[in-house]
Amino acid sequence: MADIGILGGTFDPIHYGHLIIAEESRLKFGLEKVIFVTAGDPPHKQDYTVSDAEHRYAMTVLATETNPFFECSRMEIERPGPSYTVDTILAFQEMVGQGTGIYLITGADAVLEIPTWHQPERLLSLCKLITATRPGCDLAELEKRVPAEYLERIIFLEVPGIYISSTDLRARVQQSRSIRYMVPDAVEQYVARRQLYR
Repeated sequence: MADIGILGGTFDPIHYGHLIIAEESRLKFGLEKVIFVTAGDPPHKQDYTVSDAEHRYAMTVLATETNPFFECSRMEIERPGPSYTVDTILAFQEMVGQGTGIYLITGADAVLEIPTWHQPERLLSLCKLITATRPGCDLAELEKRVPAEYLERIIFLEVPGIYISSTDLRARVQQSRSIRYMVPDAVEQYVARRQLYR
């Protein structure tokens, strides 16, 4: 069985940046599929009130439904307690068996926080970590903040330089500004219909 990719996130909302990272990773590493795992109770998102998990999951399904190589998982939403990535990877390992490699896909901004993750050493022993960078990304900050033994186990993948952040998207909606062309049409319509971020 071919390897799989796991892209976890709050997805509040999911946007084209997430989709580009997933597709580039799938193609570069020959992944059979990429599974988007919507965080249930994200321990690193204490600075704002995260939207209801069902809304975030619904937007993820809408954003990925046109790609047959993308799937969505409710694993972290349905598991009680904080959403620790190491627990998710362990659960997927059990599901797919020994013959399938697991690639955890994330962005460079998230990797800066890896020393604060739950059991980072164990996590890096369970999977390969793909970190998406943009053209011209300065890795010096990573080298300053991330221990060398972690950096050695990270695969850096340069992706097209589109900078979109969920934080900015929420602010734009709150200010009645457009998010068109930053998120799939179905996600834009869902946000408007449900009056999210207002």
